[in-house]
Amino acid sequence: MIKNTLFKAVEAGAAELTRYFNGKFTISSKATINDLVTEADHASEKAIFKIIQENHPDHFILSEETGAVPTNSNIKWIIDPIDGTINFANGIPICCVSIGVEENGEMIMGAVYNPFMNELFFAEKGKGATLNEKPIKVSDKDNLLTSCLVTGFPYQYLDSENGPLQIFEKLIRKSIPVRRLGSAALDLCWTAAGRFDGFYEHKLQAWDSAAGFLIVQEAGGKVTDLKGEKYNPYQPGIIASNGKIHDQLLSLMKGGSL
Repeated sequence: MIKNTLFKAVEAGAAELTRYFNGKFTISSKATINDLVTEADHASEKAIFKIIQENHPDHFILSEETGAVPTNSNIKWIIDPIDGTINFANGIPICCVSIGVEENGEMIMGAVYNPFMNELFFAEKGKGATLNEKPIKVSDKDNLLTSCLVTGFPYQYLDSENGPLQIFEKLIRKSIPVRRLGSAALDLCWTAAGRFDGFYEHKLQAWDSAAGFLIVQEAGGKVTDLKGEKYNPYQPGIIASNGKIHDQLLSLMKGGSL
């Protein structure tokens, strides 16, 4: 029942993305000038809420635009109605709907859907990960120096030791390709599918990674925080990889050299 609702919810949200894409819609800023929210974000969120609340009215919901809609349920839906809003607002089709389902504090299911590429990523805890119903797995590259990585940068840059620019500089000075898609959920899914060998980011929210990190794990990858400890989507930092380059990437994040 939850799985069916999850699929219906991501499809409902994605329908709003396609309806508004490259059209006219309102855009406003949140905390900073480039931290955007659009009319389509709200429409997608509303469509997703409708599906979930019709089928599971007692479940807890946490969503980027509305925030928490708490209940006493041990099941929580963690929603990003559009991950990659800047891309969406500029007509760049690298964006998606991301929904994770958490039970008793553990992620049990996640779906990420980019309707513009017709790619639906899904994972259920203990049952593997799929792309359009076909199994996916992480890459097998074992050398960070020959890896292809992906990252993102926070809207409000934090001047901290081994921060985003410092790590980026270390990598590109060694000619390691580091991409920047603008959607953390897709960064994670593309790592799960073996397109990237690793992903890191210093500052995310729970809705950015809740679905994607489970998809990486179920595809055979490894996900930790920036200290190498068990990943918790309610803290900001993340390293996700194929597992084979994880320790090398983690060492770099801790101040090590290449």
